[in-house]
Amino acid sequence: MTVKRALISVSDKTGVVEFARGLVELGAEVVSTGGTAGTLREAGVPVTYISEVTGFPEILDGRVKTLHPAVHGGILALRREEHLSALAKLNITPIDLVAVNLYPFRETVAKPGVTLPEAMENIDIGGPAMVRSAAKNFTGVLVIVNPARYGEVLEALRRGKAGNEMRMSLAKEAFAHTASYDAAINAYLEGPEQEQEQELFPVAWNISARRAQLLRYGENPHQQAAFYKDPAVVGPCAGNAVQLAGKELSYNNILDLNAAFELVREFDQPAAVIVKHSNPCGCACAVETAAAYKKALECDPVSAYGGIVALNRVVDSAVAREMFKIFLEVVIAPGFEAGAREILMKKPSLRLLETGAITGQTSDRLDIRKVNGGILVQEADRAVIELPEIKVVTKRQPAREEIDELIFAMTVVKHVKSNAIVLTKERTLVGVGAGQMNRVGAARIALEQAGEKACGAVLGSDAFFPFSDTVEEAARAGITAIIQPGGSVRDEESIKAADEHGMAMVFTGMRHFRH
Repeated sequence: MTVKRALISVSDKTGVVEFARGLVELGAEVVSTGGTAGTLREAGVPVTYISEVTGFPEILDGRVKTLHPAVHGGILALRREEHLSALAKLNITPIDLVAVNLYPFRETVAKPGVTLPEAMENIDIGGPAMVRSAAKNFTGVLVIVNPARYGEVLEALRRGKAGNEMRMSLAKEAFAHTASYDAAINAYLEGPEQEQEQELFPVAWNISARRAQLLRYGENPHQQAAFYKDPAVVGPCAGNAVQLAGKELSYNNILDLNAAFELVREFDQPAAVIVKHSNPCGCACAVETAAAYKKALECDPVSAYGGIVALNRVVDSAVAREMFKIFLEVVIAPGFEAGAREILMKKPSLRLLETGAITGQTSDRLDIRKVNGGILVQEADRAVIELPEIKVVTKRQPAREEIDELIFAMTVVKHVKSNAIVLTKERTLVGVGAGQMNRVGAARIALEQAGEKACGAVLGSDAFFPFSDTVEEAARAGITAIIQPGGSVRDEESIKAADEHGMAMVFTGMRHFRH
């Protein structure tokens, strides 16, 4: 394939001078617009301004410049006699290569305080039209939207190897580029930034994600997998974390580090969470991060081996030395002090991920799960139990310290797979029963794990008790107070059992199933 005329109009000017110069050296005429033309001329690259092609000036502050038959006819014409004769009669020259990337819409709307008019002015019209035209006619036109591919395209043209496979690959990337762009606009207009009432679940829902990396395999070695990032989500989270060290992340690593970080961000105090198979096997708050980590580890040191650790404070040398003592897969935290990083990087396989300061939740409001033939979408469970929402239903009133402990327990149980029971003591997880088919079974597992630590602890349940058997089991182990949503037709039986054993029980009215 020979490129006789190339149209270049880019917002991201990375490598564009070298690319255009290479095309000129291959004998191509370069046509360009506004800022791109200025950049090329300043670099000494011969360039034809778009108005010389269209015979029409840019108008409406540049809103209209490439929307013209001389441009789109040159791009869309099939390389066959009928179309080429039509172009010749109209004095239109075919365009063999289109290099376009679009106005920086995502970057614009990510700026604090951006207004709707500012955002709308950064919606590209002519660019997507040219990209789509070129991609539609990929058999005769090369379309490049990614500056990283300039060198590859130049080399293929020099060798005469810009064949159908490359053109198809570039076209697919081009359509993905415009689809992602439109999805970003849609997400912004549907988002909370707009003053009008938003529809959480619009009739047509678009999401655009870009592949961040191929993974070694999925949940199991026989499954292929990849990780895609949603560029519309801003804020500290697993998807936006930067890997500082260690091996590549696996599919299961990403699931677990997300589970760990979403729990640890719930706490204002220094906190540590250890996750194994998407469930917390350790969680604690303390005055210092190192103390929180040690308390979390004590919950289940066996399960913590090979686990994922999340912290809500910058990792210092003290906590790094403690984490160095056992085998861990991943540590995710707002940051790492230089000394801590030096300690942890002595384990070359240990993955270190930095999220930046936890300043609240991310902009991601939804949980999404794929089922065969469809997608389930729900509002993320960000609910937090507040003191006024707690209803004491037993004769014994829990002490304020017990109430604080109960709230801690309910915060943890929200992140445990249902049916879920957790036991906590002194802001430390001491027992977990996760993913059981019945609630009393989950309680027995948690109580057995806690052992003697259950005496004086509190119990949190993600849903109501269908029978009083869980209360009876808890009483025998020395549990002092229980927090649960309430709402069972047999609530009175559970309350009566708690009263008989001198336990306190509170209802929240809010279930936290996690399937």
